[in-house]
Amino acid sequence: MLNYCTKCVMPSTKPDLMFDDDGVCNACRNYENRKAIDWDARKAELAIILDKYKNKIGSNWDCIVPVSGGKDSTYQVIRMLQLDLNPLCVTSTTCDLSELGRKNIENIKRLGVDYIEVSPNPRVRAKLNRIGLEQVGDISWPEHVGIFTIPVRAAVQFNVPLIVWGENSQNEYGGPAAAADNNVLNRRWLEEFGGLLGMRVSDLIEHNDIRQRDLINYTYPSDEELARVGVTGLFLGHYLPWDGLANVLISQANGFTTYNKVVEGSMVSYENLDNHQTGIHDYFKFLKFGFGRATDLACMHIRRQRLTRQDGLEIVGRLDGIFPWEYLGKSLEEILKPLDITVDQFTRICDRFTNKKIFKLDSSGNLEKNADGSPIKINYDNI
Repeated sequence: MLNYCTKCVMPSTKPDLMFDDDGVCNACRNYENRKAIDWDARKAELAIILDKYKNKIGSNWDCIVPVSGGKDSTYQVIRMLQLDLNPLCVTSTTCDLSELGRKNIENIKRLGVDYIEVSPNPRVRAKLNRIGLEQVGDISWPEHVGIFTIPVRAAVQFNVPLIVWGENSQNEYGGPAAAADNNVLNRRWLEEFGGLLGMRVSDLIEHNDIRQRDLINYTYPSDEELARVGVTGLFLGHYLPWDGLANVLISQANGFTTYNKVVEGSMVSYENLDNHQTGIHDYFKFLKFGFGRATDLACMHIRRQRLTRQDGLEIVGRLDGIFPWEYLGKSLEEILKPLDITVDQFTRICDRFTNKKIFKLDSSGNLEKNADGSPIKINYDNI
């Protein structure tokens, strides 16, 4: 049986989540602790740090902002411009870029910034997508690695020491106390929380004819390179109150475009708009841990008292874990084609990664499934 937080709707199967004696998860407790934060002092601290790294003579960029074109990275750019910084925006191109993703990337450029887009070899990327899906159950493995390596490589290449990231996900969604308090990105953070899932980049050499030179974009700079430039990073969400809905409102007012309906597997229309593979990534999270993107969002809105817990339960039961037959208007068959995987093969991979302890089985030990092909959870609440 799945155990759930008594305040939000997150199950205990979420990695690094812990419950206290009252059955409340550490993500909810972290959010409660924000009430005690002196945000004016944090903002003043941010101003001091940014001034330290600002290039006073204008001979180089002040910072690097990793951007996807999404609501949060758009917000990050807006805030840096408001604080009179000259950022170099760096995009690690997503695995299967959507039209809406491209539109929002172009919008970031129009905000008035210098911009670099790194597009890793698509043939290698497809191989890595397939390896990630088959080996660790994450089609987005190369994207999640590149999000962290490519901006850091750019910082080294262009001698820009400061990288401005968005939220610290370990604080927003729960995690070890040390990580929750961490406001600086370093090599240890990347290796522990940066999406590697126990599969090192070096493990992939000679796998499916992949050579070391094919993995340059996915390789973190050496400690010597980092030290030479003095590369560091900060989480903007440590210094400014972080709220996805507020971010999207600010971003929309500055040209950001949302989807024309609720995104498949989600409960909103304003996030995860750039990659057609995201639906598969979120679905595998549901198969492994019993929760998907709708749960993530419901919990964030419950903590901010925009939803009741009962509302969250209803939404999650209806929208979470839908089989990803399509995402952002593209069919599953089309999404899988570059990986040379059929829908039948994909379904078998899904079954292999499904946690059978948290889904219903028939008398023969096979997964019971809904009409759409998704498995049926044992329970959605503590009953």
